[in-house]
Amino acid sequence: MDALEAIMTTRAIRRFTAEPVAEADLWTCLRAAQQAPSGGNVQPTRYLVVTDPDLRTKLGELYLSAFGRYAAAMPDRPTDAVGKRIGRSAFHLARTLAAVPVIVFFLMPRQESLVEGVDIGPVAASVYPAVQNFCLAARALGLGTTLTTVIRIHQAETLDLLGVPDGWEIAAMVPLGHPAETFSIAVRKDVAGLTMINRWS
Repeated sequence: MDALEAIMTTRAIRRFTAEPVAEADLWTCLRAAQQAPSGGNVQPTRYLVVTDPDLRTKLGELYLSAFGRYAAAMPDRPTDAVGKRIGRSAFHLARTLAAVPVIVFFLMPRQESLVEGVDIGPVAASVYPAVQNFCLAARALGLGTTLTTVIRIHQAETLDLLGVPDGWEIAAMVPLGHPAETFSIAVRKDVAGLTMINRWS
């Protein structure tokens, strides 16, 4: 698939079929993620792949609880058609996460910066390119993904469930599977209205 086509049509997929993900495809996505750039080439990301049905069931319970707290805390619910559709889609994922064949956690060190005492940006800046590479590779293979961080509401319980040692935190959780909805160019704000040249204006 052309790179620009993959970029333009990679959107949040939250509805999946029960078809399993081929192990070779999963590893292709992981290898693509690992090729992403990171500050100083430190490569801080660790990948925790969950396929075990019992673990997925427990993660689904944690995610649904986290999503409920998230939804209750949101000050304003979208009232436009697009916002309502996204809300329904997000709730669907919260109710069905356990059925998604593969759940990938992107983990990062629990520290402010990759360089002690020097502000060169948060560690997450060296993790999210890997997440995007993973999602783009999945799109090229016809697989669906969505980046979510809602599970961080129950981060301690999730890390304990997955046996993650101290010193690590969740940067993102990415469900991976065959989409039960179509890929398309998502509705976004016009970049021309968000771009300034040389100085803020």
